[in-house]
Amino acid sequence: MPDTQLRPEPLLEVSEVVKSYGKREALRGVSLAVAPGEFVALLGPNGAGKSTLFQLLTGLFNADAGRLRVCGHDMRASPVKALGRIGVVFQQMTLDLDLSVEANLRFHARLHGIAGHDGTARIADALARLGLTERARDKVRDLSGGNRRKVELARALIHKPSVLLMDEATVGLDPASRRQLLDEVLALREKGVATLWASHLVDEAEEADRVIVLHMGRILAVGTPQELVRASGRESLAEAFLSMTGRKEAQPA
Repeated sequence: MPDTQLRPEPLLEVSEVVKSYGKREALRGVSLAVAPGEFVALLGPNGAGKSTLFQLLTGLFNADAGRLRVCGHDMRASPVKALGRIGVVFQQMTLDLDLSVEANLRFHARLHGIAGHDGTARIADALARLGLTERARDKVRDLSGGNRRKVELARALIHKPSVLLMDEATVGLDPASRRQLLDEVLALREKGVATLWASHLVDEAEEADRVIVLHMGRILAVGTPQELVRASGRESLAEAFLSMTGRKEAQPA
């Protein structure tokens, strides 16, 4: 019988993407897709190619081969339309430390053509949602690492993107701040946001809808955390990940 449940079209599509730097192949025919409301963890050790993929998805570089599409827009043919549907938090902080929290958000909103009452309302809503209302006038340099990441997440969501990219966004955060940031992003599933969360920390992938294991530029496995554990014959996702990537010990949290 035909499947009566129509699968939603993916908001993010990566098809057979290749990227090399000189003789080094950073990505070797990578394909993946993220559907509306799906939280996908891109799990790989340092140097696996995660950041290279994010550089391609954010238009910093072009792929040597393959195709990247965001909400149906080809990254190479229609980069402005594709990038306009993406929100991103990079591994390295990109806030202006000498501007206030509110000023950082307002600057980003204006880049997306959001100003006036609409911009003010969106900023107020984002700050309230992340518990930063009282820090709106504080300079970013006076915030803790966890609160800076919250500001970056608020900035990434100001223009209401369909796709959220999180590139090792919890690096350097304490466990409580890591957990809070992860919870905030997991909650976006209810809003239909397609999230690609890149990390080398296995515990951050355990609540994902699907996990994609990337190693040395190739995808080794795709499935739910439970499916990957069963397929590996191991007892945990951490053990499955280590066995697939040939690593002897887990990355520290």
